[in-house]
Amino acid sequence: MRMLKLLVVLILAALIGLAGYAYFGDLTPTRTEVRRPLDPAAVAPAPSTSPEPATDATVESASE
Repeated sequence: MRMLKLLVVLILAALIGLAGYAYFGDLTPTRTEVRRPLDPAAVAPAPSTSPEPATDATVESASE
């Protein structure tokens, strides 16, 4: 039973220490500016094509 209490106390101390390190530690990321050339063709959206309206023949063949 003593070992279990010791284990619980050690786990609690580790959790409190981890929370303190996360709160007070210097964990800010270093900021760097990144510049990359941009290809406008790769960013442009694809031209949208409107689907053709359904006709009676396509509706009947789809339901079969």
